[in-house]
Amino acid sequence: MDDESLKAGLLMEAAHSQQRLAESCLRKLKGHVGELGEVVREEIRLRLSEDLQAVASDSRHASAALQRLRRSAGMTLGVWALAVSGLCSAVVLLVGWWIVPSPSELGVLRARHAQYVQVLAQLERQGARIELHKCGVDQRLCVRVDRRAPPYGDASDFMIVKGY
Repeated sequence: MDDESLKAGLLMEAAHSQQRLAESCLRKLKGHVGELGEVVREEIRLRLSEDLQAVASDSRHASAALQRLRRSAGMTLGVWALAVSGLCSAVVLLVGWWIVPSPSELGVLRARHAQYVQVLAQLERQGARIELHKCGVDQRLCVRVDRRAPPYGDASDFMIVKGY
């Protein structure tokens, strides 16, 4: 073997040794990458778990706050409903007090009514059966007259009302 062959053989042996070393390093690197992947995944799981617990806690707090708000709104709505109902009742009572006559006014009105009934009965006994209407385009007041009775007055412009 000559020197060149020996150098080439040694160089090949060194290259082969370097290749095995590189492959060994690559295997170790793949192992480390795999382990690093596991560590990263575990860290992600841990952080995600912590974040989800924080979100769950915040959700519980928000839910409790919303329930308190709903109860408060219900109470407020109830108070407003009672206030509006009370106000409406007060208005109705006030209008009733203003419109409905007092007992003394009712006594006066009953006395007038009795008086009017007596006057009406007296007029009916005297034959008050006048029929009044609105006549013509202008809706003027007119009365039914007895055409068999003679006219009266200087100008004969008075007539007897029918029923007298």
